[in-house]
Amino acid sequence: METGQFDISFIILTWNSEKYIEKCLQSIDTIRNFSTKIYVIDNGSKDSTISVLEQIKAKMTHAALEIILLSSNKGTTVSRNLGLKKACENSKYICVLDSDTIVNEQAITQLIEILSADPTIGIVGPVLQGLDGRIQNSGRAIPTLSLKLLKVLPFKNLREMGARREQIHKTKDITDVGYLMSACWMMPSSLIKKIGFLDENIFYAPEDVEYCMRAWKSGYRVCYAENASIIHVWQRLSRKKLLSKHNWEHIKGLIYLFHRYHCYFNKPDYIHYKNKEI
Repeated sequence: METGQFDISFIILTWNSEKYIEKCLQSIDTIRNFSTKIYVIDNGSKDSTISVLEQIKAKMTHAALEIILLSSNKGTTVSRNLGLKKACENSKYICVLDSDTIVNEQAITQLIEILSADPTIGIVGPVLQGLDGRIQNSGRAIPTLSLKLLKVLPFKNLREMGARREQIHKTKDITDVGYLMSACWMMPSSLIKKIGFLDENIFYAPEDVEYCMRAWKSGYRVCYAENASIIHVWQRLSRKKLLSKHNWEHIKGLIYLFHRYHCYFNKPDYIHYKNKEI
């Protein structure tokens, strides 16, 4: 039975994640400056993920680990919400994290310090760096229908224009962005209590865009922290097969987002980042 308050709860989904989850959990277990709880929600893995999780749980030395098993893949929102609802009751901060990430105490500390220093920031995320050293475009402009169309048109110059418009010029230690990829979000549990949980009308994506837009609409900023960096292997499931279930769910999610927030051609006025093509 949980009797104390955790500093940070980590919410992690697994789905056939046997190759990644051990390093992810081990990296969290090395954090010593904070009391930590990990909620791993498994979306019906068919590989050895569950066995790996049980083995890791027996070896954890600092972090508390709770495994929630689902019989099938419920997507990102329903599954993450199971962990978020528990974490809100026992943690000051919550970190939504992908299973293919490797964190470090310096980055986690930096994200916590940013949130504690500025209550106007609702969600902050670090630099995501691949195993090859490349920096991923994790803090982006709000996607609109016009931007998405540019990126898929059969003309290279228009696709490149769409890619540029998706980027945000990052010149400061902390930069306001439209949204952050949910590979790593740090946020106070008070944010979730105010704006609610992930929108379960979205199965897979763009739940990260929708939640960041909701934070902006409620008066919070969404920020990218240049001085905090973690590793993200980035499986990019939606790009493996053009006509996959993930891509179809992504398209449905985008249509839902455009309709709900009326962002067919422009971002809403209450989102105040400065987007400069680079």
